[in-house]
Amino acid sequence: MRSIYMKYFFLLMLMCIMSGCTKFVTLDPPQTDLITSSVFSSDQTATATIIGVYTNMMSIAEPGFYGGSFTLYGGLSSDEFQNYSFSKDQSEFAANSIKPTNGFLRQLWSEPYQYIYTANAIIEGLAKSHGVSPGIKSELLGEARFIRAISYFYLVNLWGDVPLALQSAYTVNDTLHRTASSEIYRQIILDLTDAQTLLLPDYSVGRGERIRPNQSAATALLARVLLYNHDWQGAVNQSTAVITNSSLYTLLPDLNQVFLANSQEAIWQLQPVTPSYNSFEGNIFILTSGPFSSTASITLSTQLLNSFEPGDLRKSNWTNADTTNGGEYYYPFKYKVKSSNTVTEYQMVLRVAEQYLIRAEAEAHLQNIPEAITDLNIIRERAGLPDLPSNLTEDQCLAAVAQERRIELFAEWGHRWLDLKKTMQATPVLAPIKTGWQATDTLYPIPQSEIQNDPNLTQNPGY
Repeated sequence: MRSIYMKYFFLLMLMCIMSGCTKFVTLDPPQTDLITSSVFSSDQTATATIIGVYTNMMSIAEPGFYGGSFTLYGGLSSDEFQNYSFSKDQSEFAANSIKPTNGFLRQLWSEPYQYIYTANAIIEGLAKSHGVSPGIKSELLGEARFIRAISYFYLVNLWGDVPLALQSAYTVNDTLHRTASSEIYRQIILDLTDAQTLLLPDYSVGRGERIRPNQSAATALLARVLLYNHDWQGAVNQSTAVITNSSLYTLLPDLNQVFLANSQEAIWQLQPVTPSYNSFEGNIFILTSGPFSSTASITLSTQLLNSFEPGDLRKSNWTNADTTNGGEYYYPFKYKVKSSNTVTEYQMVLRVAEQYLIRAEAEAHLQNIPEAITDLNIIRERAGLPDLPSNLTEDQCLAAVAQERRIELFAEWGHRWLDLKKTMQATPVLAPIKTGWQATDTLYPIPQSEIQNDPNLTQNPGY
């Protein structure tokens, strides 16, 4: 884990420089320790550090994990995208034949860990700080715990058992073993329940903008985590808490307004910081001259396009086709802006529609079929589709949930990839269309460089 830790150190230095932190002071040894009395000496400098995390998520030259790369690689791993890239690394994701030396794989692993280490440093720094006021300290602790929780959610779902780092000490993190997924999930749930009590219920810390996670963001993510852990009633309770907060959140009737900045469907978004960009996903997915010269070099797959029901407004509003070179290449069009210095869209991380789908799935498992159908029909009605009948069986209802999740959440955060694994459908769905598919492909390989740096790391089966 040494290489990740060193990246974390330079990341934290960069964030504080970008966000106005006063300085870093080094100790001997090790030279990666952060002097908390400097960075956490005031409300202003401590807040700048956490804002720097979100800035960095959206400021790197190529789409990072939170800027769109997992949407891309998760979509390639599932059946959402058709790959046209000549990149060997990207093609490995599309073929589900990822090698441990894959450069994109290492980015997907290392970036969440960078934010985890940053969150750990913030938590430790705030615990020792006497210069940060109680209210700000509570808010920043809540945000740090949320950042750690969401980063571990993706790590555990992509790799299974992963190292659990809960401190920033180099000597500890350098030789961590893999921790059981169940324990990782326990820590995620603990962090999110703590964040619920620490974070504010509104968006006042972001001056009304939905760009810093609040109490509802922690609740929404907790609802997802509980669903993944088969705590059906807990998932219902948490998703309901968000859905019923109608003063802040609503399912927007116009599909073209969903991904706008500070949309009322947004629970948490990331604000663009790179000139000419709104979202990285809009920039890399929108085609203007076919997929062969685009950044991502992908189109929507025929499997996805054929899964839309006739008349579904999500197909007409959230997909588009490029025909400039005589072909017909469909691409995701949830984000409408490819390049502009006028910012109208923010990167969506959590939104209300997912909460309806979480609640519907949990209610179906609880055999509360009418309640589940009601939530599904709310999603379907916005899409211009007829209501589902109320007399579905549990299996039929769960199949309807899977279908609505596939269509509502396509090209967002690898939901399709994670859903296929969560419902044990990855092999039945992907084996017929992916040459050489193996059941062990549901987990990514641990990057080879990390195994070389940490003698206690072991590789996933099949690699």
